[in-house]
Amino acid sequence: MLLQQIINGLASGGIYTLVALGLTLVYGVLKILHIAHAGIYALGAYMALIAYKIYPNIYFAFFFAMVSTALAGYLVQKYLYWPIIDQPRIVPLIASIGLFLALEELYRLIWGPYVIPFPQKFHWKTYTIGKIRLPGADLFVFALSLIFLAILYWIVNRTRIGLAMRAVADDKEVAEASGINSKWTIALSFIIGSALAGAAGLMVGVYYNSIYPTMGDVPAYKSLAVIVVGGMGSIEGTVVAGFGLGLLEALLLGFLPFAFPRDALAFIAMIIFLLIKPEGLFGR
Repeated sequence: MLLQQIINGLASGGIYTLVALGLTLVYGVLKILHIAHAGIYALGAYMALIAYKIYPNIYFAFFFAMVSTALAGYLVQKYLYWPIIDQPRIVPLIASIGLFLALEELYRLIWGPYVIPFPQKFHWKTYTIGKIRLPGADLFVFALSLIFLAILYWIVNRTRIGLAMRAVADDKEVAEASGINSKWTIALSFIIGSALAGAAGLMVGVYYNSIYPTMGDVPAYKSLAVIVVGGMGSIEGTVVAGFGLGLLEALLLGFLPFAFPRDALAFIAMIIFLLIKPEGLFGR
């Protein structure tokens, strides 16, 4: 039972982590909370739906969803955040919340307010090791999460783009004085983070076989809780907090003798950390 719940928790944690990493990248370079990121996540699911209807191939759907959300992230950065980048932080935060609500209404107008099933019903194979059942859907989500995390780690820590992103996050003015184009570095952070959100949107759409306009509501506040617990702007902290939240939810639901409000756990963890360790696990 314990191992079964751990497997379920790792799958959920992988999704939380992918969505929250986009917020972390944006906060690292701009120091603003990109709440509209959850709207980009929902856009990824809808773009995957369109792609799969055009050409029923899951890899094509992944590519189309990630490219579409990457483009959307770039446009949001260029036309929403960049013109108000020098304003107090509350200004881009309010703008981001407004965009998030507008995106949800736009999805409702275009695709309707109802849940749309993914056009292909995937018949996941379940693997059995002893008494442990390994659902194929959970393995699919967890494996893809690890692949995307490995790619992001390589970009951030092993490439010149990642070096520029870390430099801008540490000190934007000094980075610019050293010859780094901060505008393009910030744009790349949005592009990469939004592409990850698009991948997460598709994974959730396939995993739960449902896509709907407000599917970004819960990820919006859970992602906020994850980056607060992990440490604002810390990629390592986001990974630990995201998988930790998924594991805690699965274990509490599996072993508590009473019904526990699963979606409340993220806020409970955030409040505790704000009280005892406000900088988060890996924050400074």
